[in-house]
Amino acid sequence: QVQLVESGGGLVQAGDSLRLSCAASVRTFSNYAMAWFRQAPGKKRDIVAAVNWSGDSTYYADFVRGRFTMSRDNAKNTVYLQMNSLKPEDTAVYYCAAARFGSYSSPHAYSSWGQGTQVTVSS
Repeated sequence: QVQLVESGGGLVQAGDSLRLSCAASVRTFSNYAMAWFRQAPGKKRDIVAAVNWSGDSTYYADFVRGRFTMSRDNAKNTVYLQMNSLKPEDTAVYYCAAARFGSYSSPHAYSSWGQGTQVTVSS
């Protein structure tokens, strides 16, 4: 099982940037696809971005494409989500997730989750 710990959330103003980090405790991090999800109050959890095991393929949801960038550092067992031009509608709890099998861009592939980090964007 993979243990995931997110960090980097906070309160920012619209237009600001934040970088989220997710550190994984697992022996073979490079065997896992990784993703960021988010969940706002009263809404379902949505996939935001995902990266394959090597980091050379990424997926972005339409609502963040062009503003968010996901990357991974397999030497540090860490993934990142750089969030630019933040909007109030980006306010949510952001979760890091890992998938050992399946398509990296499929939300259903992810079975290991972090505890989440709150991102709040004020207008």
